[in-house]
Amino acid sequence: MAIELHTLDGGQGEGLPLVVIHGLLGSADNWRSHLRGWQQERRVVAVDLRNHGRSPHATGMAYGEMAGDVLATLDRLGIERCHLLGHSMGGKVAITLARRHPERVASLVVADIAPVAYGHGHDAIFAALRAVEAAAPENRREVDGIMAEHVPERAVRLFLATNLVRGEGAMAWRVGLDEIEADYEAIRGEPEGEDPFNGPTLVIRGSRSSYVTDAMLPTLREVLPEAQLVTLEAGHWLHAEQPEAFQAAVNDFMGRVEA
Repeated sequence: MAIELHTLDGGQGEGLPLVVIHGLLGSADNWRSHLRGWQQERRVVAVDLRNHGRSPHATGMAYGEMAGDVLATLDRLGIERCHLLGHSMGGKVAITLARRHPERVASLVVADIAPVAYGHGHDAIFAALRAVEAAAPENRREVDGIMAEHVPERAVRLFLATNLVRGEGAMAWRVGLDEIEADYEAIRGEPEGEDPFNGPTLVIRGSRSSYVTDAMLPTLREVLPEAQLVTLEAGHWLHAEQPEAFQAAVNDFMGRVEA
């Protein structure tokens, strides 16, 4: 059963609406700076997926379930057709929605993810989150110190810290950690859908990321046969590392689709 997702919704203009889907342990808030740019030309909606951001916690993280949540949200917001952008896990949600409901997707933008199954890449992150949960720290500085024992990269710790809220006398995570860990096998798996998505597609990958390698491109083109590939000098969080280049690539693509 689909759940009602929290959204950031704003902007107006002549262009088709753009719907943005964040990655694992992200949220719509991570995209605020991009939203301000896109909202000059069109309505832009960024969603919080289930167990993320301000959306409800719910069992099940299969891509069909999450795509169903997004589709129900589009229906609720009266969006019949849109450009659909997803990063990482959100890219697999977007691919699933586009494959199952191509009539709702004018174009697809997939940011640094391929339609393949990945290995266990988040063990250290889950260990860091659980360590913080067990310690019940009182402030963000304590949280960072605890996470540093598991995650040495400060940029990753800062990203994870966007999920912090103040609980009853201690810092806590707002994500549905139990639900995410319980269905992590589904998250690291392939997106769902039987048919390829034959609509206009842009795949943006980071040159320092291993999420979309050349070896994955044949599989990617089986699922997304119209995919155009852009490579930015960046890692996995390419939209944060190269915001201007990322937004320019998306704007150019949407402009060509709408021309």
